[in-house]
Amino acid sequence: MNAGYEVGSSLTVRALHQMPMPGPEGELHDHDYRFDVVVARGELDEHGMVCDLDVLRAAMQAMAATIRDRDLEAIRPPEAEAVTVEVLARWAHGQLAAALGTSGAETLSVRVWETPADFGGYAGPLP
Repeated sequence: MNAGYEVGSSLTVRALHQMPMPGPEGELHDHDYRFDVVVARGELDEHGMVCDLDVLRAAMQAMAATIRDRDLEAIRPPEAEAVTVEVLARWAHGQLAAALGTSGAETLSVRVWETPADFGGYAGPLP
């Protein structure tokens, strides 16, 4: 999709992770991760919407509840050495895509901020 409409929402959730390296990042520590989520489609639905924001926010709250105040090791895919912001964004995309797949939206983008200046992201189609 090259042009179209989009809506989005953000939320912050505290979770813990550990990187496989020496130093402070190698210790289990927390971050207040900010998730910016954008859903898009080429044309608006019959209600003039991309996606119902209540549905989007509910999906985001459910996703956040899974990791809130928990060690992200629980969601680490076997092929990943650690849960980086990129890995976390891909996981969140999967969680949200399952909930938003029937919304009529076409694409979903997730950006995860580990600090106010640093983020990782994942974008792809909705089923």
